[in-house]
Amino acid sequence: MSLNRKTTKIFLVVVMMLAMVFPTSVFAASGDVTSIEFDTNESKIYLTVNETTEQLRVLANIEGSTTKKDVTNESTWTSSNTRIVKVDGGLILPLEKGTARITAKYKGAIKTIDVDVKFAIDDLKLDQPDKVEHKLGTEGLTVKALADGTNDVTTEAKWTTSDDSVVKVSKGELTLVGLGSVTITAEYKGLKASYSIKVVAPYQKLAIVPGEDQELLVGDAPVELKVFAKQSETDAGTDVTDKVELKSSNTSVATIEDGKLKPVALGKSTISVGYLGSTAKLDVYVRNPYEALILDQTDFVKNPVLFMNDSITVKAKVRNAASQSVDVTGEWTSSNPLAVSVNGGVITARSSGTSTIKVSHLGISKEFTVKVYPTVTKFEVADSKVEVLKDESKSFPKVTGTLLDDEEQDFSSAVTWTSSDEKVVTTEDGKIKAIGAGTATITGKIGSREVASVPVTVNEKVLVLLSDVEEYQLVMGRSNTLPKVNAVLEDGEEKDVTSLVEWSLTGSAAVIKDGTLKGLTKGSTTLKGTYLNKEVKIPVIVEQEVVKIVVEPENIELNIKKSKSIKVTGYYSNGKAVSLSSKMNWSTSDTALVTVSKTSVKAVAEGTATITGSYQGKEVKVKVNVVPKLTKLTASDKRLDLKPGDVKTVTVTAEFDTGAKTSVGDSAVWTTSKSSVAKVTNGRIEAVSKGTARIKGQYNSKSVTITVSVK
Repeated sequence: MSLNRKTTKIFLVVVMMLAMVFPTSVFAASGDVTSIEFDTNESKIYLTVNETTEQLRVLANIEGSTTKKDVTNESTWTSSNTRIVKVDGGLILPLEKGTARITAKYKGAIKTIDVDVKFAIDDLKLDQPDKVEHKLGTEGLTVKALADGTNDVTTEAKWTTSDDSVVKVSKGELTLVGLGSVTITAEYKGLKASYSIKVVAPYQKLAIVPGEDQELLVGDAPVELKVFAKQSETDAGTDVTDKVELKSSNTSVATIEDGKLKPVALGKSTISVGYLGSTAKLDVYVRNPYEALILDQTDFVKNPVLFMNDSITVKAKVRNAASQSVDVTGEWTSSNPLAVSVNGGVITARSSGTSTIKVSHLGISKEFTVKVYPTVTKFEVADSKVEVLKDESKSFPKVTGTLLDDEEQDFSSAVTWTSSDEKVVTTEDGKIKAIGAGTATITGKIGSREVASVPVTVNEKVLVLLSDVEEYQLVMGRSNTLPKVNAVLEDGEEKDVTSLVEWSLTGSAAVIKDGTLKGLTKGSTTLKGTYLNKEVKIPVIVEQEVVKIVVEPENIELNIKKSKSIKVTGYYSNGKAVSLSSKMNWSTSDTALVTVSKTSVKAVAEGTATITGSYQGKEVKVKVNVVPKLTKLTASDKRLDLKPGDVKTVTVTAEFDTGAKTSVGDSAVWTTSKSSVAKVTNGRIEAVSKGTARIKGQYNSKSVTITVSVK
């Protein structure tokens, strides 16, 4: 072992021995806490519950300082028994007799002290047995608290009750409140004493006279009620009416006034009373002497609206049977007399606003709310007539009124509408509802005042609008009549609506004037016609006048199913040309032979037809000849051997795509390769001299060749 390792080992052993012998504080650095202590020289603290407390301070000894530091608030305080002693920030509060240890800790240093707690007195008793019974109503009851047997501390003690709805206590004086059991407790100098009280009723029962349920009519005289407290069922009882308060469960049905039961309105009420723990109840049934209250002026009552200073008289009747009524005056009231006053059924509008008018008679009543509007000098309706489609709805027209100050007010929401014919229109859910085609009149009223009358026309819905013109080609400065329009309706009917269509144009190329359409400037626009729920749109083209139209070709021959374009050129007065090929609106004289589109013609079947086109009123015609297509050309002979002077006629047959065959020898074009050998005319071949020649016959695009040998 080296010398260095030996030295290190010895040093460590010495350090450990010193740590065991000397406390940590011996080695504390300057500024560290070496110990703490209390600011008292007492080894034990003695306290009395509710009498004394003790405030301890903790002083810390700091290494390198002779001054002790107060660390009371920074220390951690605990009590070994918080039931006996409570400590908070060094303040010791005694709670119960006994001993506890208080501990203070600060940065690892600990200090303790014992606290001995006692009561200021040794004994607290009450001058009552543990359990007593009192009758409710008993007065002048008291209880005393005695300390150490003879010292009366009743007024100094703190008194409590477990239920102040049964017994209340104050400085030993008892007040019986209700039936039940409670515990009364006195507390003095930390000691408590208690006893229990049972409060019982002094009477067995309470009775209301008359005792049976009461059946009364509204308007009957009040019934006097008496209350008796009884010791038994057979006991006549003691009249306690003037000591109790009778109560009604429903004062809108029956009330108690000066001990008398008064019927007020239809219904049931329970009369109840309580006295010294006993209670009694009585059911009261109040009925109406009449079944119904009826008011005249039913239209007004259903829609009670008045204008300023208007007045109306409403009369009341009561009824018990369907055929028996009795006129009554009734009791009339107004919830807002500033707006509406009422006097014996005469209702008068006083100012703008609302008021609920109520009329009552012997328990039955009716009420309605009157709306008062300002004075209106005239009413105006926004629409003089209304059109609506069948099965559709439309809002009611707006109704405005002119007031005295010439201001206008919207009364639309106040108007009630009716229909003269509900098979045509109904007025429900705030809308005009179309039921069936026809006419009816809707009438608007505000209260009893008629303010509007509007005719309503119900039309069938339109499926489509049909115009007799598909497109307009207008010449600048010239006019054309507007198109004729038919409407096809949902019910299948078709009718001329030309005079009912509303026309409009987009742009400024043309104008509608006096039922005609006039071209203004070169350009295009759209003519739109509207009738009920549908529109028709017609394109309009406005151009300069064309003075000459040239069509190419003027005659056309076509095979079946073949087409050919037609070129059309127009010339203005200044000599400028314009293509009109797609603007001619071509038509054909026979669609079974020829069909025509915007710019071409198509052959359908063999024959001849004429197609006609026009532009700006100028008409051109093109003749179209439809012929079958030649598919094959055959000769009766392909080779002939002749002698000079011989003659032979050859037959040529043409076959077409239609399947037809025809002899075309006379129509064919014949030629010979050597006229010195053989000549040919319309298929007649004549041998001239020895040699060989080729005879050719051509028809349309086909040809045949016949070899002729002359020997």
